[in-house]
Amino acid sequence: MTDSPSSDLPSSAAPSVAPSIVRVQDVSKRFLLHKDKSLKERVMFMGRARKQVEDFWALRDVSLDITTGSTVGLVGHNGSGKSTLLKVIGGIIQPTSGSVVRRGRMAALLELGAGFHPDLSGRENVYLNAAILGLSRSETDLHFDEIVEFSGIEDFIDTQVKFYSSGMYVRLAFSVAVHVDPDLLLVDEVLAVGDEPFQRKCMDKIAQFQSEGRTIVLVSHSSDQVGRLCDRVIVMHAGSAIHDGDPAEGIRILRDGYEADRVSHVTQLQAVAEAPPEIPDLEVGEVTARTVVGSGQTDVIVTATIQINKSTPDWGIGIAIDTTLGLRLYAMNTFTMGQVLPMDPGLHVVQVTLPDIRLGSGKYLVSLGLGLPTGETIDRRGSAAAFDMPNDEFGAGILRIQPSLQISS
Repeated sequence: MTDSPSSDLPSSAAPSVAPSIVRVQDVSKRFLLHKDKSLKERVMFMGRARKQVEDFWALRDVSLDITTGSTVGLVGHNGSGKSTLLKVIGGIIQPTSGSVVRRGRMAALLELGAGFHPDLSGRENVYLNAAILGLSRSETDLHFDEIVEFSGIEDFIDTQVKFYSSGMYVRLAFSVAVHVDPDLLLVDEVLAVGDEPFQRKCMDKIAQFQSEGRTIVLVSHSSDQVGRLCDRVIVMHAGSAIHDGDPAEGIRILRDGYEADRVSHVTQLQAVAEAPPEIPDLEVGEVTARTVVGSGQTDVIVTATIQINKSTPDWGIGIAIDTTLGLRLYAMNTFTMGQVLPMDPGLHVVQVTLPDIRLGSGKYLVSLGLGLPTGETIDRRGSAAAFDMPNDEFGAGILRIQPSLQISS
C-alpha cells in the first residue's frame, strides 16, 4: 500500500486526461473461515487444524483506476466484496496479493464510530479522530466550531460517546471527515443511519465536494442515491467487478441480478419440495411497452399477455414505472379503476394506455404484477419491459416541461 504522490500514478502534466488518485492493480483478498465454533472443538481437532479452515476469497484480481474529481459508486449484493474493496482502498486491511497506490489526504467513513473511543467525550474524540485522519491539533482547533455546528450535537459534545445514539455517532464522524479537507472521501453506507435533515445536509456537502473537484468513493444500497451522486458505478459480484462504467447500466445489471437471485431461490424451493410446484391460476406472459407521439403529446402503451389457467374472479393488474436507477415514478392498478377483467381460462391480451406522459428523455422500466383485492400477489414481473422517451428540446431531467418566458421592464 502506497500513500504518496507516486510516479506510478499519472501526473497532471497531460491536461486532456484527469490524473489518478487511486490505482488498484490485480488485488485479491483471502479470509480464513474456521469451521470449529468452540475452544473444545479447536482442542479436539488440533492435529487436523487445516481441515477445519476454509479459504474465502472476498476479492479476486480486481483492477481499477479512480481519477481525480470523480464520484464512484460501489454496488453489489451482500457479500459481493464492495466493502472489502473500499477497506483495501482505504488501507484498513491489506490485500493478499496485488497493490494499491493512493495519493492525497484521505478521509474514510467505513464503520459506525470507527476511530472513536467510547470512554472519551465527543470533544476528545473529535481531536482523536482528526489526528487519525491527519490533522494537527492547531488545525483541529481552527475547524472545531465548524465540526460541532455541522454535527448538530452541541449539547452533547462533552458527553462520553458510549452514550450516543447511532445517529449521533454518524453526525460527529461525518462532520470530522468532511472538515479535514480530504482529497479522497470514502463512505460505506453509514449515511443511511442519520435522520432525513442530516442526510440532506450530507448530500449538500458531497455536492460541494464534487464542485470543488474532490474524489468520492461511495458504497450504498440506495440506487437512487448512487444515481444522483455518481458519474461511474462499479458492480461487484463474488469478489469481481462485473461492470465498470455508466451508472444507469450498472444499476440495471444489479437489479437484474436481484431478480435472477429471486427466481433461483424460488426454483430451489420448488426443487426440494416433495410435491410438484402448483400451477398458478394466473401467469404473466410477454410484456411490451411503446411510446406513441402525436397531437403534441406522448402516450405509453403497455401490452401484456395473461394466461388464465383456472377461473379466478376479482383479480387485477398493477403497473409501475421506474427510472433505470430504481426511482419509482408512477404506480396504478385496475382495482382503483373499478375495471373488471376476464375470468375465463385461456390466453388474454390486456392493453393499458397511459396518456400524455410528460417524462424527460431517456429509458424507463415497466414492472407488472397480478394479484387479488386482499393484497395477495399471484405473479409479478420486475422490469418486464422498457420504453424510450424522445429527446426534450427544452431541457433535461425526469420531467418534460414546455417553459414559457416573460420579460418585463
